[in-house]
Amino acid sequence: MQQASRIVTSNQSGPHRDLARRLERALAHPLKKPVAAHNQRAFDAACAWYAARRAPLILDAGCGVGLSTRRLAARFPDHAVIGVDRSESRLTREHGALPDNALLVRADLVDFWRLAQAAGWAPVRHYVLYPNPYPKASHLKMRWHGHPVFPTLLALGGRLEVRSNWPLYIEEFAECVRLAARCPVRVEPILPEGDYLTPFEAKYDQSGQPLWRLVCELTTPSEVLS
Repeated sequence: MQQASRIVTSNQSGPHRDLARRLERALAHPLKKPVAAHNQRAFDAACAWYAARRAPLILDAGCGVGLSTRRLAARFPDHAVIGVDRSESRLTREHGALPDNALLVRADLVDFWRLAQAAGWAPVRHYVLYPNPYPKASHLKMRWHGHPVFPTLLALGGRLEVRSNWPLYIEEFAECVRLAARCPVRVEPILPEGDYLTPFEAKYDQSGQPLWRLVCELTTPSEVLS
């Protein structure tokens, strides 16, 4: 049996007061940090793999040990599923052979997302499953919706799904999507009933924690705030 997981605790009682300001800054000043050479090489290899598939693309951003990538590939056998994580130790854990329509990539998402946008990638589905919540108020800039790369994440388009065991993370993310992309956002509880996408999802659910997801259709690139 898995060890019980603690609920997320934070010194925030509601959405961060600087949320809109950070988003406006990210939209007004696109991230120009140079791409690391190893991330460029990883993306180039992923491009070659994807070009050979001729299938709709699914991105599994922050895929951890890659179980979610495997399970998404099984659910969508006619799609090309790319899981990206920066940790070599997580990606190299043994969880069985990868399906032919799946690829695991070691890269930093900040660079990978920007390279994907520059290459014109347009995933039909984009998953961000149980990202580190960085629950301290001082760590807002480390949450994806508080990071300068957030507009790039949205600009990739497609059906975006974010899952978390911290409802405030989903609430903040949803507000930023509404402000930046001006599209409807659905927030709802998840009832996995044993059909888990990730090990974290299993651990949180079996600890009795409520799980939440955000779903939105980013069919066109995000509009910037005027």
